[in-house]
Amino acid sequence: MKQLKALLVAVATLVMAQAYAATDAQADKIAERIKPVGQVCVGAECGGAAVAAAEPRSGEQVFNTACTACHSIGVLGAPKKGDKAAWDARLAKGFDATLKNAINGLNAMPPKGNCANCSDDELLGAIKFMSGRQ
Repeated sequence: MKQLKALLVAVATLVMAQAYAATDAQADKIAERIKPVGQVCVGAECGGAAVAAAEPRSGEQVFNTACTACHSIGVLGAPKKGDKAAWDARLAKGFDATLKNAINGLNAMPPKGNCANCSDDELLGAIKFMSGRQ
C-alpha cells in the first residue's frame, strides 16, 4: 500500500512537472510571436550621433511656413504683410504687446497662430518681418 501511494505521488509529480514545462514552453512561444519587431533609440546614448538643437528660424521662414495663409491676404482682419498702416496700429503699444497678442492669440488668431512650435523670438522675428521693421 505504501508503495502504491509512493508510486501515485511520483506519477502525480511527473504529470505536474510536464504540465508546467508545457505551460512555460507555450508562454515562450507566445512571447516570441508578440515581441516588438524593433526598437527606436535616438542620440548618442544609443551609439548614434547626438541630435543637435535646430537653429532658430528667421522671421521670413516663420512667415512663409506658418503665417502666410492669413497674413498674405488679410484673413478675418489679419494685418497683411507690408501693410504699414495696419501694422502701425498694432505696434502703437510696442513690440512687446504685439508679441504677447501673438503668443496668446487675438480675435480669430489662435495662440501662436499656426506655429505652435515657434519660440517667442521666432514669433517676434515674424512680426518684424511682416511689419517691415527688421
